[in-house]
Amino acid sequence: MEPACCGKLAHSRFPEPVSPTMPRTRQTPPEPVTPPVVLPWEPQEGEDEEGRIYRAVFESVMNQRLQPGTKLPEHQLCELFGVNRSVVRKVLQRLAHDHIVQLRPNRGAIVAMPSIEETRQIFEARRGLEAVIVRLAAARVTKADVADLHRRLQAEHEAMHRADQPAWARLASSFHLKLGELSGNPILLRYLAEMISRCSLIVALYQPPGNASCEHDEHERIVDAIERGDGDTAVALMDQHLGELERHVAVRPQAPEPSLAALLGLG
Repeated sequence: MEPACCGKLAHSRFPEPVSPTMPRTRQTPPEPVTPPVVLPWEPQEGEDEEGRIYRAVFESVMNQRLQPGTKLPEHQLCELFGVNRSVVRKVLQRLAHDHIVQLRPNRGAIVAMPSIEETRQIFEARRGLEAVIVRLAAARVTKADVADLHRRLQAEHEAMHRADQPAWARLASSFHLKLGELSGNPILLRYLAEMISRCSLIVALYQPPGNASCEHDEHERIVDAIERGDGDTAVALMDQHLGELERHVAVRPQAPEPSLAALLGLG
């Protein structure tokens, strides 16, 4: 009788020898999926009442209906949107976190009033950030990526000729955010989203009417440099582009409008 230790079950404990001509295949772990970065002005699926109020205030600031320093009394917001004070306070805290409003102890909230120095610091940070981003993008961009960038440029061009300033501003911001994605660095992308949001606020508050937030032909030249893999030129063009945007901003004091309902487009 064959011993139990020599049976098939025992034999199966030993792996089959691996042929030297057939190396084991190492499985490459999947790359982590980076969650999409959403800018504050983009509507969210299943938006609740907090999101609705947030976007109403945000869009009113971006459309220059709410000027820097405009008071946002809690009781008026409660009445206008039909919500309780706790909801309004959560919204104001979110807006303050995103630098759209300032919360003043015992005096309530007002629309943010970025100073000249704060404006300089924000643009300085953004220029440094996007210099790194476009250099990385130029080194790793694919033909499909370039085709997508050109489609975005075409959409910008169409919005410009429709004189659709809000759509143009959104597309311009989306263009910069796409470059952040192409850098392949999700940390840079998150920082860029914050910088775009804060710069958009400053431009909306202080840029004189009639000036484009981003010049379309400047975007085209940046894409051309990235397509060629010319990181140095892309960096120089981006620095010039953001410098021009900053020069168009005229920080000045603004007198608040009297009716909050009208400024929010509800009156």
